[in-house]
Amino acid sequence: MTQDELKDAVAKAAIDEIKPHLERSTVIGVGTGSTANRFIDYLARLSGDFKGAVASSAASAERLKTHGIDVFELNEVGTVPFYIDGADEVNAHLHMIKGGGAALTREKIVAACAERFICIADASKYVAQLGRFPLPVEVIPMARSYVARQLVKLGADPVYREGVVTDNGNQIIDCYDFMIEDAEAMEAKINAIVGVVTNGLFAARGADVLLLGKKEGVERTALR
Repeated sequence: MTQDELKDAVAKAAIDEIKPHLERSTVIGVGTGSTANRFIDYLARLSGDFKGAVASSAASAERLKTHGIDVFELNEVGTVPFYIDGADEVNAHLHMIKGGGAALTREKIVAACAERFICIADASKYVAQLGRFPLPVEVIPMARSYVARQLVKLGADPVYREGVVTDNGNQIIDCYDFMIEDAEAMEAKINAIVGVVTNGLFAARGADVLLLGKKEGVERTALR
């Protein structure tokens, strides 16, 4: 199977995961990225079975609206029963690196408000140790240089992602050559740096379910 076929397979598997639980009052949390886009496209076929969605980015909100799916602000909804999103890396603990598309802060907020986080990814994203994918850190613009210096002290090689402004008006620093042994501890250390909005480690709130696309089929792992 090609990578695109694997993404399609896990998107369909996520639909099967949530479909029995949909009600006309259900608002679903939806992530950002190429795999999440496929999920949105399949979700549109069920648009009459649920109320709408909360999007983790402006791009996902626009895609949902294009399909005729109502998009709600998270402040209107409070909590969502499901949050479906991809990952740049995921490990056996269902800790993830996310934020390759610069939507990490909103993704983390929606994930925090979700009763169940379903991660959809192809097998290339599954790793024994997080860190080969550069870890994104969203920063307040005036703090960028200061934060970068602190990230060097933690062992990272920080690189400013030029030309990128997040939906929140902030900037992204990507941490290269930064293999992470304790994802939960490192997530907290980076978030404690003054000027950091958040970082792309999803460990304190990892996924509850991983739907991993492999050539043999979709492998389901549930930790909660």
